[in-house]
Amino acid sequence: MPVFKGAGVAIVTPFKDNFEVDYDKLGELIEYQISSGTDSIIVCGTTGEASTLTHEEHLECIRYAVEKVNKRVPVVAGTGSNCTDTAVYLSTEAEKYGADALLLVSPYYNKATQKGLIAHFTQVAESVSLPILLYNVPSRTGCNILPGTVAELVKNVDNIVGIKEACGDVAQIAELMYLCGGDIELYAGNDDYVVPVLSLGGVGVISVLSNIVPRLVHDMVMKYLEGDTDYSRELQIKLMPLIKALFCEVNPIPVKEAMNIMDMNVGPLRMPLTRMEPVNREKLTKAMKECGLIA
Repeated sequence: MPVFKGAGVAIVTPFKDNFEVDYDKLGELIEYQISSGTDSIIVCGTTGEASTLTHEEHLECIRYAVEKVNKRVPVVAGTGSNCTDTAVYLSTEAEKYGADALLLVSPYYNKATQKGLIAHFTQVAESVSLPILLYNVPSRTGCNILPGTVAELVKNVDNIVGIKEACGDVAQIAELMYLCGGDIELYAGNDDYVVPVLSLGGVGVISVLSNIVPRLVHDMVMKYLEGDTDYSRELQIKLMPLIKALFCEVNPIPVKEAMNIMDMNVGPLRMPLTRMEPVNREKLTKAMKECGLIA
């Protein structure tokens, strides 16, 4: 049984004007996502600005999300770190708080070898009993989890069950599925190739786009899994201008801007992230108008 099937939202962390975490707003966002058909809440990931949260804030966001969701959908907690001991600490605490699964990004900056990645992920996995999804995003971490490494981990570590793939290379993802014999829960990590990943045996997406159009992303995945591949393909293509606009600056700058434009009031970004450049904001608003999100 997969951690989830369908669309999981990589939910933003809303901040007040003084940059404190706005837990009330986080609760509103969670309710909106669940009522809109989102199949899982992924908290404290890249989109959630986890890298600028203190450990205390990080864990409180996880605790709050678990309590608010109350088992209606799975909560996947981002607990990765470039320090193995820190990843163990965050992971064991998230398990105590009742998270349903963990999302572990590859160690960033250190640029571990593939042997180091195996040692790192194995040690974290052995500290908990929760199912674990690896998170491969080399454009941010400087470290690519190669298909052979993933296959070895999935084969030898019982609770490493899947991966969020944001490598940007569909051929690498195909090789991954070949080496794993399809015996892995594969999630698209980029909104611009959800359907291609599903065609390779994927079971869902962990999505930035879901923050603003959750029902559409849910439908894109579930219609495909139900056999209506034409609908999913057409929706993927239709949403491409909006997806492109959401990544014209580094995530989550554009998606938070979009949510604020839509009066969702998620607040500012924490430094070193800053407001969108005006020219890019124009691109974003144009794409949102074309999709009917704003007048």
